Amino acid sequence: MLAEPAVLALSLAYLGLLFAVAWFGDRHARRWSASSVAPAVYGLSLAIYCTSWTFYGAVGRAATAGFDFILIYTGPVLVITAGYPLVAKMVRLAKQHNVTSIADFLASRYGKSRAVAVSATLFATVGRAALHRAAAAGRIVLLPDHR
Repeated sequence: MLAEPAVLALSLAYLGLLFAVAWFGDRHARRWSASSVAPAVYGLSLAIYCTSWTFYGAVGRAATAGFDFILIYTGPVLVITAGYPLVAKMVRLAKQHNVTSIADFLASRYGKSRAVAVSATLFATVGRAALHRAAAAGRIVLLPDHR
């Protein structure tokens, strides 16, 4: 069984790896977006989204709650179809203000406020890290040597 410090160390290492990948991607984004790699990256991102939601979301939800699993797909389908005007406006504003993240987008709506951007980033990062930690903690219970 993994000791709690080892789990914490592995979690921090994983988080560091995610930041390293994001940094590397940001650094080479201009070169990749101008090449033939961009469609493949977009396709792989959609595949990862669909695969992770299908594996962790829909199957588990269908097994425990019946047809409630359909709600996992309802949000993206509604955004793609009925929410198109809102998404189109957000894309237009993002291009107009030259922003690439949700934090930059929110900051641009409040006069390019750095405090808003930092708050949005911290909120998203802490929330995402909490979700990862909760998922990891739930999986540790499944380990054979867990007490």
